[in-house]
Amino acid sequence: MHTEPLGNLLDYLIIGAGPGGLQLGHFLHGAGHRYRILERGNAPGAFFLTFPRHRQLISINKPHTGTTDPELNLRMDWNSLLSADPELLFTRYSKQYFPQADDMGRYLADFAKAHALDIAYDTDAVRIHRDDSGFTVTDQHGREHRARRLVIATGVSKPRIPDIPGIDTAELYGTVSVVPEDFIDQRVLIIGKGNSAFETADNLVATAAVIHVAGPHSVKMAWNTHYVGHLRAVNNNFLDTYQLKSQNALLDGDVLSIDRNADGKYLVRFSFSRADEVIKELSYDRVIVCTGFRFDASIFEQDCRPELAIHDKLPALTSAYESVNVPGLYFAGTLMQQRDYRKSTGGFIHGFRYAVRALGRILDQRHHDRPWPYRTIDATPAALTDAVVARVNRSSALWQQFGVIGDLIVVTPDGQAEYHDEVPVDYVRDSAHAPGLFTVTLEYGPDHDKVDPFDITVRRTAQNAVDQAVDAAYLHPVIRHYLGGALIATHHMAENLENHWDDPKAHRAPLHDFFADALAASAATVSGR
Repeated sequence: MHTEPLGNLLDYLIIGAGPGGLQLGHFLHGAGHRYRILERGNAPGAFFLTFPRHRQLISINKPHTGTTDPELNLRMDWNSLLSADPELLFTRYSKQYFPQADDMGRYLADFAKAHALDIAYDTDAVRIHRDDSGFTVTDQHGREHRARRLVIATGVSKPRIPDIPGIDTAELYGTVSVVPEDFIDQRVLIIGKGNSAFETADNLVATAAVIHVAGPHSVKMAWNTHYVGHLRAVNNNFLDTYQLKSQNALLDGDVLSIDRNADGKYLVRFSFSRADEVIKELSYDRVIVCTGFRFDASIFEQDCRPELAIHDKLPALTSAYESVNVPGLYFAGTLMQQRDYRKSTGGFIHGFRYAVRALGRILDQRHHDRPWPYRTIDATPAALTDAVVARVNRSSALWQQFGVIGDLIVVTPDGQAEYHDEVPVDYVRDSAHAPGLFTVTLEYGPDHDKVDPFDITVRRTAQNAVDQAVDAAYLHPVIRHYLGGALIATHHMAENLENHWDDPKAHRAPLHDFFADALAASAATVSGR
C-alpha cells in the first residue's frame, strides 16, 4: 500500500474533475496552494459522457449578445468556467443556443490542460477517513492520498429511487435505450416530472403508441419559478401532445405498485390525486424511472460521514460550504445548491462558478490568513451610489446567483468604505462583525413565482417607478443596511425592462438618499455609544 508521507501532506484534496472540481482547482492553483484533484475517469467531466442521455444541454450558450464586455457576456453564457483567458470560454466551442454534451467534455479537457491543473486520473476514491492531521482518501489500488482539508466535487451521482414495490423491475434513466425505434407502438410509463422525464418523453413522441408521465407533484415551469432546474421550455413539447389529444397524458398522483408479468408486460396501480383518489390499474410495455439523483456518502467512514439534508439528497452545509458536522470537509460544484435549493442557480455551472470562487476566498480567509479582496472608496452617498450602480449594471455574479451572492460594503471609522465583491449573503450574516455594513444583491420579488408572467390582465409594477419598486416582481437591485448585525433599512431599485438601473431620477437619486439616511443613522449610533 502506498501512503503519502506526512511531510507531503497537501493543503487540499478535491474529489471529482467535473466543472466544480476544475473551477476550484484553478483558484487554488492561482493562490499557490498545494492541492490535487482525484478523478475516477480518464478525462475531466466524465458525467457528460453519459448525461444528459439525449445529449442536448439545457444551459444556454449565447455567443452574440451585442456587447464585447466579457463580464456582461457571462450573464448569457451558462457554461464557461471563470478564468482570465478569453480563449477559454465555452462560446468558442459551440454556436448552438442549447449545445451538445460532447462539446462540454472537450471544453473541460482544454480548461484543465491550459491551466496545468494537478489531476490524478483513473483514481477512484473508495474510502475516506479523518484523523487529527486531516483526511486520508484511499483509491481503488490501495494508494492513500492525504490532505489537511477535503473538498467533494462529485455531484449527485446516485439514482434516487422511490420506495415503490416492484420498481426494481423498471428501467432507469441512466441506462434505458435512447433509440426511439426500440419503443415502436409501445405503451410507456415514465415516472418523474422533471427535465429528465420530459426529455425522455420528447424523444419517444414519434414512435411510442402511448406515453404517460407520472408523479405526485404539479409540473413547475422554469419560466414561472425562475429556477432553471424546473421544467424548461426546450423539454416541454410533450405537454402539447397531452393537451392537444395526441394519445399521451400527464398523470397526477402516486404509483402504488409495479408488477411485471411473465410476458414482460407491466401492470401498474396508480392513485390519482385529482380524481377523488381513484385507484386504477394501467398496462404498459415499458416503465422508466426518471426521478433524479442524490449525493452518495457511502465512501465516508463513520467518523467523518457528512450529515445529509433535503430527504438525504444533498450534504448539509454551513454558509461557508463546509459540512455542518465534519470540520475541514468542504463541497464544490452542484453540491453547493443545498444552500439555495430550488431558489437560485447554485446547482448549475452559471451559478456555482461564483460560489466556488467565493469558497476559494473563504478558504484563504480561514486557513491562510488572507483577507477577502476589497477596494477602498469614500463613505459618502455619492461615492457609494456610483459604486453600486456600476456593479448592478455589470456584475454577472449578482445576476446569476440572485439573492444568494451579493456585494458587501463595510463602513470604517475613518470615513472610508471597503467594497467587497461577490460574498455569499448568508456568510456575511454569519461572519461579518462590522458595526455598519451594506449588502447589494439582485433579487426577484417574494411572490414572483405566484404570478403568470404571460397574463396581461395581471398588473405589474411600471418601469422606473420609484414608488412601486418595493413591489417589483422581476429581477432588480436590493440594498440592505445593517447596524450591529441588525437589519435597519432596505432599498429596492425600480424595475427596468432592459436591466439598466442608472436613470438619474428613477435609480440614482433614490439610492443616494438611502445612503445619506443610512450613513446618518450609522453616525448617530456611533456617537451615542
